[in-house]
Amino acid sequence: MEQVQMPLSATQLRNIKPTGKTQKLSDGKGMYLEVSPKGGTWWRLKYRIDGKEKRYSLGVFPETSLKEARDQRHEVRKLIAKGIDPCAVRKAEKASNQLRASNSFEVVAREWFERQSQDWAESYSSKVIRRLEMYVFPWIGGQPISAVKAPDLLAVIRRIEERGTRETARRTLFLCGQVLRYAVATARADHDCSADLKGAIAKPKPTHFAAITEPSKVGGVLRALDGYQGTPVVQAALKLAPLVFVRPGELRQAEWKDIDFDAAEWRFDASKTGQEHVVPLARQAVEILSDLKPITGYGRYVFPSSRNRKGDRAMSDNAILSAMRRMGIEKGEMSGHGFRAMARTILDEVLGFRPDFIEHQLAHAVRDPNGRAYNRTAHLPERRKMMQEWADYLDKLKAGAETIPINQST
Repeated sequence: MEQVQMPLSATQLRNIKPTGKTQKLSDGKGMYLEVSPKGGTWWRLKYRIDGKEKRYSLGVFPETSLKEARDQRHEVRKLIAKGIDPCAVRKAEKASNQLRASNSFEVVAREWFERQSQDWAESYSSKVIRRLEMYVFPWIGGQPISAVKAPDLLAVIRRIEERGTRETARRTLFLCGQVLRYAVATARADHDCSADLKGAIAKPKPTHFAAITEPSKVGGVLRALDGYQGTPVVQAALKLAPLVFVRPGELRQAEWKDIDFDAAEWRFDASKTGQEHVVPLARQAVEILSDLKPITGYGRYVFPSSRNRKGDRAMSDNAILSAMRRMGIEKGEMSGHGFRAMARTILDEVLGFRPDFIEHQLAHAVRDPNGRAYNRTAHLPERRKMMQEWADYLDKLKAGAETIPINQST
């Protein structure tokens, strides 16, 4: 008579001790607990299919309880009864999961980023990946990119909007659209759902950087900058800012290796385009930098942070703005970015320089009649002349020269 196997009990499981050989404690219906000599314990299910005996893992004890192992046994035996090999099913599911993981939004986004960022400036590429890591990956990064739908993406953008950063929301949606279009191009998605969100997010409120563009007022600002009594580094940055009218971040991150005193040029990668930009340095700009070189020339940055003696960390974002406020130049009156608007307006409407010369010097994209972008040295002799005349004009305004208001007929 066949011996009936008794199911395992909780008491038996609590008293399990390893021996010198592998133990197999049966629970019936092909399931048993395998105990190794080193104390490892695994739930196994022995079964036959297509005439072959096989083993199926039901988990590790005690992480997988007796009840959980029995529940799994019940489901697996139903597959076997239908002639389906549970090991083959598990293998197929694992392969499917790996495929989904390799095509997740985050994996595709990082692949897109690696390809695109090779041509970007470091400052811009770091912003892009940080934006994806902060606002996108935690929410939809693990989803297969083909499964990301418009409502999923909208929920991501709404979270950003709730913080009151509409511009960040808009830029993040744009990045997601680029990733999704890359997925479509590489046959990992069928549709760019970001296009379906057009009009679904609030437009950011336009930001106008404060700027003084009236010549009669510029002289007072320049005299105030000259009279600043703070550190020599901030003082030099304040004096140089109106002469070169680059973006504030580009000014504070200027590096000595990019300054060519012999050629009177400053060459660096523009933060918006990643392309090399040439700033001809007027005589006044060269003098400011020459006076500063003995002070900060030992380090990487022209304008290093006051808290970093090695000179390998740039001045903070607010250094120039804070100095301007201490001098009584109000936020709504002038900003660090405002020197660009000041230069663009006066160079055009007062000094009469060609708009394309000005746009080139502002590091804006300027294209030829065939739609091709001009190279970085386009009109460089003319721009060199323009920058010297600009510096001379600012000197006159600072000295109190009589000015003609913009748009006032003579």
